[in-house]
Amino acid sequence: MKKYSTLLRSAALMLSLAFLFSACKKDTTTATVNLFAGFTYQTEDQMARPAINTVFNAAADKDAFNTTIPSAMGAAFQSKFQAKLLGLNPAYTTNALGLSANAFTTLLATDVLTVSTTGTTTFFDGTNVLTGRALGDDVIDTELLLIFGGTTGASNPGLTSDKVSANDKTFLTTFPYLATPW
Repeated sequence: MKKYSTLLRSAALMLSLAFLFSACKKDTTTATVNLFAGFTYQTEDQMARPAINTVFNAAADKDAFNTTIPSAMGAAFQSKFQAKLLGLNPAYTTNALGLSANAFTTLLATDVLTVSTTGTTTFFDGTNVLTGRALGDDVIDTELLLIFGGTTGASNPGLTSDKVSANDKTFLTTFPYLATPW
């Protein structure tokens, strides 16, 4: 998290300086300044769907998954995810979303967070599925239900919940919304 915070502050500083210098020019000639020259940026972690990399990738693939661009993830990881899904739940046919093993692991292998701009924003609320993610969404229970719950979500009840029903502290109602640290 510190890396991203530092990068954001650096980018904001560079943009502020570029604005300042562009507003203070002496003549009519303009110079092109590459604000990002000399910097290398690298994806460190994919976290649209928590635990997917942890559960479905072998240790040797975790870093590759984190640094693969989403458009290439499906081709690189779907078959491995499907093999792992069927290893975890050999009885898997379809899940509560009606997704076959192939369709489900294709969805999981591309680790992006879809967001509805016109409807409810939730990971899963019983009706809306993968339309975003609110802080209070029980992402792990949803993922367990989709892996082990079968077509109705009721199969394997001992495996469809981590038994953690809420955050340990109440989320804030104003920005930054995260609960205060202990």
